[in-house]
Amino acid sequence: MRNPRNDTLGSPKNDAGASPEKGSERRCVLTGKTSARDDLVRLAVSPEGHVLPDALAKAPGRGAWIGVLKAELAEAIASGKLKGVLSRAFKTGDLNVPEDLPTRTEAALKKAVLERLGLEMRSGRLILGSDRIANEARMGAVAALYHAADAKEDGCRKLDQAWRVGLDEEGSGLQGERLPLDREALSVALGRENVVHLALADAKSAQRVAIPLGRLQTFLGAAHAAAEP
Repeated sequence: MRNPRNDTLGSPKNDAGASPEKGSERRCVLTGKTSARDDLVRLAVSPEGHVLPDALAKAPGRGAWIGVLKAELAEAIASGKLKGVLSRAFKTGDLNVPEDLPTRTEAALKKAVLERLGLEMRSGRLILGSDRIANEARMGAVAALYHAADAKEDGCRKLDQAWRVGLDEEGSGLQGERLPLDREALSVALGRENVVHLALADAKSAQRVAIPLGRLQTFLGAAHAAAEP
C-alpha cells in the first residue's frame, strides 16, 4: 500500500490508525531501531521528490526519521541506501537526495538550536554575561548552563562551580553543557558581542532547548562523546 502523503515513514500507529502525539517513538529508516521522536531527525520529502532536513519536524507531507551520525548518513547517501529505502517506502524512484544532505542537516539543526535560544532570550529567560550568570547561579536561579565550543576551560570551571554551589551539589561533578556552536555563531544569532556562556533560568525553557540541542548533538556524535569516560 502506498504511504499516504501526510504519513511519516517510521511513525508507529495506534489502534485507531492515527499517529501518537509528540513525544512518542519513531523508527530510523536506516537502522530499523526505534527511539524517542525527540532524539531523531526528520527528513521531509517535497511534492517534487526533494529530500530535505526538517529540523523542527513540522514540515507537511511525506517524511522519514533517521537516527544516525552525520558520517553514517553520508555513507548511506553514497551507497544509495537512503534513496533505496525511501524509494521502496514511498513506491517511487523519483527522489532527489542531495549529496550535501549531511551538511544541510547539520546547518538546519544548528539553526534550530540558535533560533530556540533567541526565542528564550526575547522572552527574558536567557541569561548572558559571566558575572550575571555567576551571581544567578550562586543564588540557585539557573536551570541550565551552557558553554560555547571554544570557551576557555578556566571560565567554564568557575561558572560550573558557582552553579553547583547554588544547587547545593558541590562535589557532584555537575558541569555546564558544551555546545557544538562557537562564540561567533552564538553572538551573531543572539545579536550580542562575545557570547561565550549562557544560562536559562527556567526549567521549561531548558526542556525546550534540550530537544533541538539533543538532535544536533546526536547527529554530530557529541552526545556519545560526552558520555564516554
